Amino acid sequence: MTLPALGGLTSLPALDRPDLLGPSVAAALASWSYAAEVAVVEIDPALADTAAMSEAYGVPLEASANCVVVAGRRDGAERVAACVVRADTRADVNTLVKRTLDVRKASFLPMDRAVEESGMEHGGITPVGLPAAWRVLVDARVLEIPVAVIGSGVRRSKLLLPGRLLAELPGGTVVAGLGVPVG
Repeated sequence: MTLPALGGLTSLPALDRPDLLGPSVAAALASWSYAAEVAVVEIDPALADTAAMSEAYGVPLEASANCVVVAGRRDGAERVAACVVRADTRADVNTLVKRTLDVRKASFLPMDRAVEESGMEHGGITPVGLPAAWRVLVDARVLEIPVAVIGSGVRRSKLLLPGRLLAELPGGTVVAGLGVPVG
């Protein structure tokens, strides 16, 4: 794979820089058959939020994918999912996520709990390396991104990978229409 650049920053094979990955992300990549197609690029941690990163590094929002963690209950059992949508959209939590999880109400998982259970930093949560019990719902449009920019488990870097690979993640389900336009 030819490694892409991000706003003038050169990427490296992700497994060559485990110091730029959250521990669970590094472990997941080490055993993932597609890891050779994943790159990492170091960024300023103050610019980890998508809008700031996009502006600072000249990355269009439609080239980035955000990961939000939601949960709901049904028959006393909690159902947790990470939703991956293009950064120029938002996850349709109140309708499509709720229906997909088959819960009465879906809400964002409190950030402190998402950070603790994922083992990732706030602003760096990514669908790679999540707890096995969590579902990963991926908007179909994310698969079309030639080189998707996603979190790395830490704020100081981003992963770069073909969007189509997100459908190959353990627990991954492609959901058409998961991301709805912002606004």
